[in-house]
Amino acid sequence: MSSTIGLGVPVPKMLPVTGAWTVPFTVYLLLLSNRVVYQRIKNKQWIGDHLNNPDNKNHTTGNADNPDPLFLESRCHLNFLENVPLAFVFAAIAELNGADRSVLSYAMAALFALRVGHVEIGLRGKGTMANGRPIGMFGTQGFLAGMAAYTAYLVKGYWGY
Repeated sequence: MSSTIGLGVPVPKMLPVTGAWTVPFTVYLLLLSNRVVYQRIKNKQWIGDHLNNPDNKNHTTGNADNPDPLFLESRCHLNFLENVPLAFVFAAIAELNGADRSVLSYAMAALFALRVGHVEIGLRGKGTMANGRPIGMFGTQGFLAGMAAYTAYLVKGYWGY
């Protein structure tokens, strides 16, 4: 499949897998963003990552059973933003260097499940430390390491191997 530019020069679609996975990741990012906005509107807290409620001392006491809701939603959003962009860069580099598209699709599906699990089953779970949190975190680290190694394997000829 290709598109044309200029005078009809065919240009192949270079990142179809990475491009396709932008949709679910973006939808989930919008959900996380809107949760932060909801907490800001609900609590009239327009700046900062903690509620300025004198009754809510959870951000200083570290009460995991009853966390500051703005801080929790902010961390869910930021954890996603700390990991997913780099994962997409690695996936795009792998795809540009000839990665198997089915392997890349399964890897992106696994990453999506790990990131959703990290938030929905982990951070938002009981005591903010439910099983989804370590599984999502270590799984994402595994994805990043694995994708970096896979990309290095794809370009091994460059290094003379």
